[in-house]
Amino acid sequence: MEENKTELKLIQMSEIETEEISWLWFPFIPYGKLTIIQGDPGDGKTTMVLNLAAKLSRGESLDDGMNCSEPVNIIYQTAEDGLADTVKPRLEEAGADCSRISVIDESDKSLSMADERIEEALIATKAKLLILDPIQAYLGGGMDMNRANEARDMTKRLGALAEKYKCAIVLIGHMNKASGNKAAYRGMGSIDFYAVARSVLLVGRIEGEPNLRAMVQIKNNLAAFGHSKAFELSEDGFNWIGDYEITADEVLGGIAPKVNKQDRATDLLKELMKDRRIIPSNEIFEMAREEDISKRTLENAKQSLGIKAKKINDTWYWVLKEDTE
Repeated sequence: MEENKTELKLIQMSEIETEEISWLWFPFIPYGKLTIIQGDPGDGKTTMVLNLAAKLSRGESLDDGMNCSEPVNIIYQTAEDGLADTVKPRLEEAGADCSRISVIDESDKSLSMADERIEEALIATKAKLLILDPIQAYLGGGMDMNRANEARDMTKRLGALAEKYKCAIVLIGHMNKASGNKAAYRGMGSIDFYAVARSVLLVGRIEGEPNLRAMVQIKNNLAAFGHSKAFELSEDGFNWIGDYEITADEVLGGIAPKVNKQDRATDLLKELMKDRRIIPSNEIFEMAREEDISKRTLENAKQSLGIKAKKINDTWYWVLKEDTE
């Protein structure tokens, strides 16, 4: 019996035009690729994504690395929360422009990752961000995300759509219960989901800080790993903190960060402020280096304390206390 043969087509690399990666949020969420955000239920990953979407819908940035100059159209697909009583109120609380956030109507038929309506929606809305929350809800009937071949088929189609429409596609996933495993293997389903994503972010609790959550990048195929971030969930709502010193192991294992370097940097400056009014910046940087505190972390502490820099005779100083005499 003669096998059906596929015609051989060769592409020479010289015929391919080189393109630079563009980013919705450098180096965490690239355009034209898949990103996974995973974490345990209730740890704040959906809240973070909703607040990210709200900011983008207004053309604003949540964090450094987002060069958002104009409002972004977004498709936010969720199977876990009601649109009218949960999702929209949370978006409104976050200040979203809800006219720029769309949902594919699933009243006639549930949506799956392989559904042609996803491409139709991307064309109709010109969305630059598509969010599926959670991954497990959009597998489609009969599909098993634990089987590698089926996982590859689903993610390959989504990846092709992301690339075709230069859209960032974010898949939100719950973690499994295999405590102690590497973060890659604690995501629900086949490791192929993790393999096809270009960026994977872990969101989790910070031990000893009941209101704080951390976001740690555990995979990045396109750039150097981004600095870990933190945000606060309290009665007053969502508060983005930014850079935070914590590792994926500390988040996964519920281990308290050895020391928050931001706090150490702040303490260092406060100690100097007790008996110094002005100090050369290179001396401060040297002290920080000895404490394994980065220049960036020290600058953040400086800003939080309202310390100003001043140049005197070609030398930069930090003015720790204003001269009130």
